[in-house]
Amino acid sequence: MGNLLKTRKLNRFLCHISIFILLFSFLGTAQTYHLPDGQKFEKLKFRLINNLIIIPMEVNGTQLSFILDSGVDKPILFNLSDQDSVQINNVSEITIKGLGDGKPIKALRSYGNTFRSKYIENRDQQLFVVLDKAMNFSPTLGIPIHGIMGYDLFRDFVVEIDYGRKILKFHDPENYVHRKNRRQESLPLSIIQKKAYIDGNLILRGSQPVRLLVDTGSSDAIWLFENGAINVPDKYYEDFLGKGLNGNIFGKRTKVDTVQIGHFVLKDAKAAFPDKKSFSAIKNLGSRNGSLGGEVLKRFNIVFDYSRKKIVLQKNRNFNTPFRYNLSGISLQHDGVRYISESITDSRGVVHNEEKSFGDVQILFETRTRLSLVPEIIVSGIRAGSPAHEAGLLEGDVILAVNGKSIHRYKLQKVLEMLNEKEGKRVKLQIERQAQDLTFSFVLKNILKDKR
Repeated sequence: MGNLLKTRKLNRFLCHISIFILLFSFLGTAQTYHLPDGQKFEKLKFRLINNLIIIPMEVNGTQLSFILDSGVDKPILFNLSDQDSVQINNVSEITIKGLGDGKPIKALRSYGNTFRSKYIENRDQQLFVVLDKAMNFSPTLGIPIHGIMGYDLFRDFVVEIDYGRKILKFHDPENYVHRKNRRQESLPLSIIQKKAYIDGNLILRGSQPVRLLVDTGSSDAIWLFENGAINVPDKYYEDFLGKGLNGNIFGKRTKVDTVQIGHFVLKDAKAAFPDKKSFSAIKNLGSRNGSLGGEVLKRFNIVFDYSRKKIVLQKNRNFNTPFRYNLSGISLQHDGVRYISESITDSRGVVHNEEKSFGDVQILFETRTRLSLVPEIIVSGIRAGSPAHEAGLLEGDVILAVNGKSIHRYKLQKVLEMLNEKEGKRVKLQIERQAQDLTFSFVLKNILKDKR
């Protein structure tokens, strides 16, 4: 019998843009994705937000949005709002343990579900539903996110990711023929317990070989685990790294001299060292030294070929893009909507926005005034000792304008870019706090710049 799952709208939670989730593998029925007979591949457009790949996927006929996460086993659903009505089949309750410093949480396990995106289909997909209201990435990413999924797609297809054009191709492995060119490099890919690992080299107080989890579900560049040979550099700062299934993940942010994957070399790469207690769910790290996340992966166009245990890398236009740091110390998220009043500026009654966001509800008055319902963006966290912290910004402040630009005209990720544009730049913020409009000013600073 099918069960109709409806949950109340999940409350917001403090979450940094870095997202990293781990689940233990669960035994289940055989499940495979396939293409129609004779079709060699399917092409999907995706959205790239905070270095994360967002794909559309129908679950039993309901259209949802998933993060494509090569670090996760079975699909996980969360953040189902009042407007979402998703049928899930053959349900039982389980307890799961993942990353974070909290206790195991309750979830639902479900078999026999149909997942479909265009002509890609699996009619017998196992999934998990996390009922914890804190599991909600939508406020931090600025769009509705309903879940994460990964391994089953990577297992059943040769997955080609064109980060430059934001296109995914899912190839039938039996008919796939790789077209080589001189700009590409093919490297071994180790598949261990349904996760993919790649070997590289790290220069940090000397050269050190590393084995890294290839994690498209992490928006960070590199995560590293401390051991006898890999230690945190002298220049670092404590920070909130992300949210796991079992609570918050804290650690140290820094940068490393060089990361080398094959013959590709990345200089002064961002790195984070998560606290060891966040990984209590992992009994044995084995030879794993860390993770390679989206801020590195987006610099390549990639072919994942799990069946042949290889990965193909090719530089794209993002390769030489400088690594982005949080220079202001501010984290942002959506927190519902608010009304704004604007004067109509042309004869057609239209105010031209530079970039549309959601919540485009408008009421026009004869006095040539427009009342609009727009997303409210708030300060969700402030790093201690950062320029924003020293200037007096507080968690919960509502951002109204950045350097004179009303932020309701921009998407969340664009506002974050405006707050971290360039070291040494002065930022002027207009905020609302307890029904008062206040102005703050500070200079952006990279506290890791002088590391050598």
